Amino acid sequence: MGFTYNFAKINNKVPMIDFLESLSIKERAKIFAYIDKLVELKSNGIQPKEDLSKHLGNGIFELRISFESRIFRCLYFYDTKRELVFTHGFVKKGQKMPKREIEKALSTRKALRGEK
Repeated sequence: MGFTYNFAKINNKVPMIDFLESLSIKERAKIFAYIDKLVELKSNGIQPKEDLSKHLGNGIFELRISFESRIFRCLYFYDTKRELVFTHGFVKKGQKMPKREIEKALSTRKALRGEK
């Protein structure tokens, strides 16, 4: 059985969908292509290279997408052994990963799991 993915829903909002809707159709298509590529690699037992997906710590990962002159990051975690849950996405502006983005993903994961 392969991997699947889902978007986190918190308080009737889906931050990943909000992010995708803020992008052009071409940018959205690129992000979905990268999500599909990640799911396919994981389903085939292939560890994605760090230029595609990177572990940020505490079980939070980033999907790394470059398109035209913009850099996108979509944060996710593993909910079950075979489901990736995307918390949100953003356009990366600097070299370093903003800590608030990682904290946002951790907070979403806690809320979904009913943790305090």
